[in-house]
Amino acid sequence: MSVWIVFLIISLICFIVEIYTPTMFFLNFAVAGIVCTLLALFTDNYNILVPIFTVLSIIFILFLRPLLNINPNKEKKHSFESQYIGQTATAITDINAFSGRLKIYDEDWEARTTNEDAPEIKKGSKVKIISHDDLTMFVEKKGKK
Repeated sequence: MSVWIVFLIISLICFIVEIYTPTMFFLNFAVAGIVCTLLALFTDNYNILVPIFTVLSIIFILFLRPLLNINPNKEKKHSFESQYIGQTATAITDINAFSGRLKIYDEDWEARTTNEDAPEIKKGSKVKIISHDDLTMFVEKKGKK
């Protein structure tokens, strides 16, 4: 089998894998394979082409992947916050800096006071959601200025 066909097959396999796992990882190998396919038209020496494939794959992983893996919706990362920040919830357990639960929109959430010095919020109190970190809401007692 010709050397260029081997690299073409490698490229096609990597493209197909990239289609099913859109991680921008296998695309780097596919592009390196295409370059080696073109180089294989001039030489059929595996001792030259395999190191070129390896070096190009590493270069593309380091430089091409960050360039292509741009998230155009990066600005919208706060869409989760907008639904809850500033809303009033009910403490379903006592809430302090280390533990607590609250209920909002019939959902049960982990809750913490905004800092360790804040007084404990008693069960049943109304709280205002200030911020969140993953699935933990940071709150203060409603009416506090």
